[in-house]
Amino acid sequence: MRTALAITNVELRRFLADRSNIFFVFVFPLLLVLFIGSQFGGGSSGRVALVGAGDLADDLVTALESDHVGVTRVGLDEGRELVARGRADVAVVVPAEANGAYAAGEDLTVQVVVGNQAQSQTTEQRVATALGDLALRQGQVAALAGAGLDAEAARAALAAAGALVQPARLEVTNVSEIAQEFAGLGQFDYGATSNLILFVFLISLAGSTTLIQSRRLGVTRRTLAAPVSTGQAVGGQALARLAIASFQGAYIMAMSSLLFGVEWGNVALALLILVVFALVAAGAAMIVGSAIDNEAAAGGLGVGLGLVLGALGGAMYPIELFPDTLRRVAMATPHAWASQAFADIQRHGRGLVEILPELGVLAAYAAVLIAIGAWLLRRSLARAI
Repeated sequence: MRTALAITNVELRRFLADRSNIFFVFVFPLLLVLFIGSQFGGGSSGRVALVGAGDLADDLVTALESDHVGVTRVGLDEGRELVARGRADVAVVVPAEANGAYAAGEDLTVQVVVGNQAQSQTTEQRVATALGDLALRQGQVAALAGAGLDAEAARAALAAAGALVQPARLEVTNVSEIAQEFAGLGQFDYGATSNLILFVFLISLAGSTTLIQSRRLGVTRRTLAAPVSTGQAVGGQALARLAIASFQGAYIMAMSSLLFGVEWGNVALALLILVVFALVAAGAAMIVGSAIDNEAAAGGLGVGLGLVLGALGGAMYPIELFPDTLRRVAMATPHAWASQAFADIQRHGRGLVEILPELGVLAAYAAVLIAIGAWLLRRSLARAI
C-alpha cells in the first residue's frame, strides 16, 4: 500500500506542476459559480438602480429596502449601463416634476428600464407595488389635508390606523412543477452543484495526460524496474486519479460554502456522492490515459468528452428543463444521476435511503469503468511510446 501511495504522490505532484491545471482547479470553477449565480440565481432579493433625488426618491428607497431590495443611487447613464450589463434588474428614473406631483398626492410618472435577467420582471413588479403604495399614502394625506386636517396630523393618523388594522395576508401557491423543484434554492446553489459535477469529471479527464507522460518520459519503466508490481503501479495510478477528482469536488464544496453561502444539505451524504462520482471520473480518466498514446489527442478528447457529457447530463443546464426525450437520453450519463442525487439532498432534504438508487447506478458506472481502465492501464504499462 505504501508503494501505491508513493506513486500517487508522484502523480499528484506532476499534475500540479502544470500551472494551467492550478488555474482550472482553483480559480475557474469559482468564477463560473459566481457568473451563473449572478446571471441566473433565483435567491437574489432584487437589484434596483435609482436615478433622481427628492422626497419621492427618498421614500422609494426606504420602501424598497424594507422589502429587502438592494438599491443603488446612480446617474442616468450609469443606471442604464448597470441594467445593460446585468448588474441591476431594473433602473428607475424619478424626474424632478414627479416630486411635485407626489407632494400634492396627484398622479405621477416615473421611467422604469427593465433588464433581461431572470428576475427582472419580478423586481419591476416590486418597484411598481412600492410606487403604488407611496402614491396611495400621499393621496390619502392630500385628501385629509383637503378636508381641513394638518398634513403632519394626517400622516400620524394614517400611521396609527395602519398599526391598528390587520393587513391582508396574501399567500401564493405556484402549481408549476419546475417552480416547486427549484423553490428555496439559493442564488449560487445550482451553479455550485453543476460546476462540481462538471469539473470533477473534466479535470479528471484532462489529468489523464500524466499517464501518457509517465510512459513517454520513462517514469513507468523506471517504476517497474524497482521492486514494484504491476498491480501496485496500477493501484497508485488509480488512487492518483481518485485523489484529483475528490480534491476538486471538495474544494468547490468548501469554497462555494465559504464565499457564496451555498447550502449542500447533509454534508456527509454530499461527500459520499462526491466520492462515488469521483470513482466514475477516475475510471474514465484511466481509460483515456491508457488507450491513447498522444498527449494532445488525449487532452482534446478529455475536454471534449467532459463538456459533451456535462451538457447532456445537466451540468450546464438544469435537466428538469430538458424535453422528455432528451431527459431520457441524459439518464444514460453518470452526470445526470449525480445531479439527481445532489438535488435530493440539497433541495428536498432527503436521506441515505432515498438516494440509494442514484448511488447504486453511480457505483455500477464506477465498477465498470475502473475495471476497464485497470485492464487497459495494465496493458499500456508494457507498451513503449
